[in-house]
Amino acid sequence: MKSDIKDLQDIKKLVDTFYARVQQDSLLGPIFESKLEGRWPEHLSKMYSFWQTVLLEDYTYSGRPFPVHATLPVGQDHFNQWISLFSGTLDELFEGEKVEEAKWRGAQMAKMFLSKIEYFQQANQSPKI
Repeated sequence: MKSDIKDLQDIKKLVDTFYARVQQDSLLGPIFESKLEGRWPEHLSKMYSFWQTVLLEDYTYSGRPFPVHATLPVGQDHFNQWISLFSGTLDELFEGEKVEEAKWRGAQMAKMFLSKIEYFQQANQSPKI
């Protein structure tokens, strides 16, 4: 029986499972790998803190997530695939209010990131970091 996301162990299970799928994905994997270049443990640790802060209101993350994504060569298809993998992972592992919140928050972040990335691509600019 599945349960809701309730603690850091659940966040780690979500993040580890999701990013294992990202690494294997033919569309997303190469982009992540080229950006992270063997720094996956560091990235996963940040993602634990990020989602722990967002979903559990345990404020362990500080930072600005957009700037590191601003110059990625991505578009709508990449974000659609990210959302599909993220939502599918959530549905497979958990069920409950936090799961629905995670899906909603992930979709909202994807929309915002895509909008900002497209703006900078169209303006042929990079954000001030």
